[in-house]
Amino acid sequence: IPGRSASDTFEEYHPVMIETEANLRPLMAASMNGDAASYRLLLAGCRSWLYDYFAHGTAPSQIDDLVEATLVSIHCKRTSYDLARPFMPWLAAIAHYRWIDHLRAHATACPVAAACPRDADARDAAHGHRIDVTTLLAKLKANQAEAIRLVKLEGLSIAEAARRSSQSETLVKINIYRGIRSLTRFAHATS
Repeated sequence: IPGRSASDTFEEYHPVMIETEANLRPLMAASMNGDAASYRLLLAGCRSWLYDYFAHGTAPSQIDDLVEATLVSIHCKRTSYDLARPFMPWLAAIAHYRWIDHLRAHATACPVAAACPRDADARDAAHGHRIDVTTLLAKLKANQAEAIRLVKLEGLSIAEAARRSSQSETLVKINIYRGIRSLTRFAHATS
């Protein structure tokens, strides 16, 4: 969970999520077996959870669009859900990636620590503490900045970014990882 230390337990910070897991997981199982009524209830429950998830660090005018886009993604990806695994981490991952896509589409500047809408630093950033993306990328090594720009901001695949930057695919992945790690350290040092 973004913004939490490894020693924090899931139950301490997300008792509502556990209750939602108990409610939504059986609905997902029933809907995967063709129960239309369960599927409608599942989407309604997901919608409620998603509104809460996106309410932190997202402009109120953009929450509806994010929720709807995430519900469409859930519908499209529902066959990838493994019934043997918990439902809420699967839902949270889809919501997180939708949020990242939203940032890419709407960002000229990004929050200093935009790890997740639930992140306290992201909530602070929503209140005016913003740094321009180019300022952040300028603090990185050139290969790291280029890999992050191509993959995370422009949305290229790793293979496309490797061809465009004359780096191997492995090196692109390493540069993204190291660059994001450096940006995270920078963000924590400035907060």
